[in-house]
Amino acid sequence: MDAMAGLLDGPRARGAFLLRSVLTSPWSLRVQDEAPLTLVAVVRGEAWFLRDGHPDVHLLAGDVTVITGAQPYVVADHPSTEPQVVIHPGQRCATPEGVDVPPMTTFGVRNWGNSTDGPTMLLTGTYPQAGEVGLRLLAALPGHVVVRGDSWDNPLVSFLADEIVRDEPGQEAVLDRLLDLLLIAVLRTWFSRGDAPGWYAAYGDPVVGPALRLLHHEPATPWTVASLAAAIGVSRAGLARRFQQLVGEPPMTFLTHWRLTIAADLLLEPEATVGSVARAVGYGSPFALSTAFKRVRGVSPYTYRTNVRNRPPIALEVG
Repeated sequence: MDAMAGLLDGPRARGAFLLRSVLTSPWSLRVQDEAPLTLVAVVRGEAWFLRDGHPDVHLLAGDVTVITGAQPYVVADHPSTEPQVVIHPGQRCATPEGVDVPPMTTFGVRNWGNSTDGPTMLLTGTYPQAGEVGLRLLAALPGHVVVRGDSWDNPLVSFLADEIVRDEPGQEAVLDRLLDLLLIAVLRTWFSRGDAPGWYAAYGDPVVGPALRLLHHEPATPWTVASLAAAIGVSRAGLARRFQQLVGEPPMTFLTHWRLTIAADLLLEPEATVGSVARAVGYGSPFALSTAFKRVRGVSPYTYRTNVRNRPPIALEVG
């Protein structure tokens, strides 16, 4: 498993909010849905991304931006256009005055806007819960990332634009995976420019790189710093010091978070039990896994699984 796979193992969209917007000027959308991560791609036309404390960003066809954090932002045809729609948590839409009847309408499955053939088309994909994105990924990203369309050659944006409005059996799962793939492709491009966090670059280090690969490939192994150091042929102190310096946390802390990332995914398998998941990720008992899971993620494995399985799919509310 390479560095990108390790970083992005967290994203597992499940019933993500996905929408294709077709728009004619003037238009402006204020988003305050508190989602941990959203991806906006410009299929055609142009748009502006506006957020307090950040420079205004002009987006052109082919550009993709990844937006993190709960701070509101605006996507509009021009910085001077006042918001016409406010998007709240749960993708509830309202006018700026709070009336739950936005001045836009739906045009079929996952298709929305103020025109059926407007010059601007946007794709929006939202991860509604932090657990589906991965805390390490969120910590690695700034408030927003932009990859310009002329800086990469990737067919996923146009492919997703076509798939997003299809209504076929299993389509939600298809769209979830496409969203994950597009996110990975965007961030891989962005990281390749030297904007990656320090620990990402640690995979190229002759000491820390092999240690990270062992932890990723063999999370169930009862690792200690001493056994990990012995496996790669370095001193315990040398590994601990170098790992902390490059990754930003001790090896065993990294391993704990990695194990719990895998556990969160396994818990959603139909036949999984807390005991079977505990064994798969290196915990000696369901109690040990539950204790660690609750300490790091704030809820027990049972509560996490119940919350995710019972969460209703997000639908665009139009009043």
